[in-house]
Amino acid sequence: MMNRPSQILAALLATSTLVCAAPGFAQVAADTVGRTVETTHAPRWPDRPTAPKGAPNVLLIMTDDVGYGVTSAFGGPVATPNFDALARQGLRYSRFNTTALCSPTRASLLTGRMPHNVNMGNVTNLPTGYDGYTTVIPKSAATVAEVLKDAGYNTAMLGKGHITPEWEMSPSGPFDRWPTGLGFEYFYGFLSADTSLWNPNLVENERPVDAPVGPGYHLEKDMADHAIAWLQRQHASAPDKPFFLYYAPGAAHTPHHAPQEWLDKFKGKFDQGWDKVREESFRRQKAMGLIPKDSVLSPRPDSLPAWDTLDAEHRKVYARLMEAYAATVAYSDHETGRLIQALRDSGQFDNTMIVFIEGDNGASAEGGLNGLAFEQSAITGHKETFAELASHYDEIGGPMVYNHFPAAWAWAMNSPYPWWKQIASQAGGVRNGMVVSWPARIKDGGAFRNQYAHVSDIAPTILEAAGVKAPEVVNGVRQQPIDGISLAYSFTAPKAPSQRRTQVYEMMENFGIYHEGWIAGTLPKRMAWEVGVGEDRKLGVGPESRKWTLFNLDRDFTTAHDLAANNPAKLKELQDLFWKEAAANRILPIHDYSEGTAGRPTIGGNRTSFTYRAPLSRLNEDAAPHTIGKSFTIDAQVELNAGANGVLVTQGGRFGGYAFYLKDGVPVFHYNAVGADQFTIRAQGPVPAGRHTLTAAFQADRQEPGSGGTLTLRIDGKPIGSGRIERTIRGWMSHTEGFDIGTDTVTAVNKDYTVADSGFTGTITRLDVTLK
Repeated sequence: MMNRPSQILAALLATSTLVCAAPGFAQVAADTVGRTVETTHAPRWPDRPTAPKGAPNVLLIMTDDVGYGVTSAFGGPVATPNFDALARQGLRYSRFNTTALCSPTRASLLTGRMPHNVNMGNVTNLPTGYDGYTTVIPKSAATVAEVLKDAGYNTAMLGKGHITPEWEMSPSGPFDRWPTGLGFEYFYGFLSADTSLWNPNLVENERPVDAPVGPGYHLEKDMADHAIAWLQRQHASAPDKPFFLYYAPGAAHTPHHAPQEWLDKFKGKFDQGWDKVREESFRRQKAMGLIPKDSVLSPRPDSLPAWDTLDAEHRKVYARLMEAYAATVAYSDHETGRLIQALRDSGQFDNTMIVFIEGDNGASAEGGLNGLAFEQSAITGHKETFAELASHYDEIGGPMVYNHFPAAWAWAMNSPYPWWKQIASQAGGVRNGMVVSWPARIKDGGAFRNQYAHVSDIAPTILEAAGVKAPEVVNGVRQQPIDGISLAYSFTAPKAPSQRRTQVYEMMENFGIYHEGWIAGTLPKRMAWEVGVGEDRKLGVGPESRKWTLFNLDRDFTTAHDLAANNPAKLKELQDLFWKEAAANRILPIHDYSEGTAGRPTIGGNRTSFTYRAPLSRLNEDAAPHTIGKSFTIDAQVELNAGANGVLVTQGGRFGGYAFYLKDGVPVFHYNAVGADQFTIRAQGPVPAGRHTLTAAFQADRQEPGSGGTLTLRIDGKPIGSGRIERTIRGWMSHTEGFDIGTDTVTAVNKDYTVADSGFTGTITRLDVTLK
């Protein structure tokens, strides 16, 4: 006997049979089928972009803060055999220029536009609200990666980003200006200006990841491993599809970190000092034909001391700092060489165009006259003495310091030019060594190319080599003109005149103009080491009151002879041209980066209260509570067992920050104001097991950055400890590490705990931060 559901099903089947058998039903079905057949077509699928036949792979390499006279390929004292090998295979460009600073160079490199035309008139850490300086790359300036991806290339980026606005670096995005939003299908590296090469703060695509830190770890090796693995995956899955790989090592920006065996290679190599090293590089540059035989070495700026005026202790420390820099450059070359060898091993080398740019600006003088054990000293306002620096002698190059060499070494590393990074108006700030290798196309390997070139020329060069036309519209957005001029013409025409006749420069209020062999530019109104927190901004020295220089580059390759006084008419001509070009390229108004900051976008900067109900790690500084210059209170509602350990909340790490944690049940607050400025407040005893509210309350003496104050610890409202924090951080809390709850990532704020054992052993049910 059928049950009710079975009866219903049988009825439905019977009804459907009757309908199908009804007159006219078969005809309707036939007509429907017939009409379908009549309107169908051969199977077809959405188009997949395919690169032009024979299009080369492209490997674009850019190192950091490597001056013109550093590498052996350009006459410098640091042996770079892999860069040298490419120079013998390809072409060395003797008059290639950058923008004098990290973010602007990188934005110009990738977009093919002048930096101010893509709003990158300064580093992403120092935006202002004026056109050209917001650090927000517009969608009307698609990167070469985006264009090549749409044209059938696979794309990847490894290493330093430094092109994402700080307020867009949180987990909430937007991710449009992260590497993955700028055309790169894969990214592994860091978003900020720099990071420890021993304990890096890394991102993979859009997610923070832990570096596999341990014995033998170094970021340069890690990057090369990831790049080689990506190339192998790409080639195995699509051997006929070309790739575009942008490889951007953090070396040799601060910190100068290198393995011990590489540090040992340079022991004693710089004891002769910066004056002699610079002279030796100059002689090699002449001998190899890099610079004209009649060139004169430009003099040492008055702001720098002669090496022979220093005592033995200063010479010892300064030489060691230079050894660490050299070791960092050399080790980076070694690891990059493994990547290039992988191309050879896979048979892809001949049809890979490698553009290798040593440095995104001249070598950096930001270490000041003494050098630094901690780059963060200048950023946070810590006044580091030579005695403090010298006390870290044995740690230089290792994980416990963030060392930078003295400014005079930067001057020596920019041989034969004067000045350094930040000074866009002088060759020492913008002139960098570049090699282009492409065995399938470039046949006169080892030759020099002397055409005047700019970093914006690289993107159009890559597009021409790939046979890809720059599109008028990308992702629905009409594109602004590309400012760069392809250098492909120079591959086969060594004597061809430079197609770039004019180039305008401005960076950190240093400005100038190149035109048809002449260059005019301002002298800096302050030194590179005078741009730190709390320094005299010299705001009263406006653009109109600056001193200009004038050089004929065709007759004076090294800019040793200033002709401003002898040829005022030519100087006036170039000054007038500068203001015209500045207006056309979004450079105006020329201003200090402390001006025009009102209304800057921020995630956390306008908030006074923050509540967290779950563990959190690596929240970027802009999204975290902005405690600098303010009194604040941290309340943590917790459930504890006896003797609980671990971090409640921390921001920053070894190189600046604070931590509120438990050590054997005892609440502790530590403020790391960098270097010798360390302050610890411990409670009088351990907290009993159970539910409690633990509080750390800081009352600043003055509501201003850097102010000291009193830190009070409380349990359930009852004071259990108090102490002084004599100095707080004046600038960024930490530009390399984030804000964590329930753990500490990357590096620990002090030696009371390690990252590995920083996890809180109790339960945090709620954590509130209140700013006053």
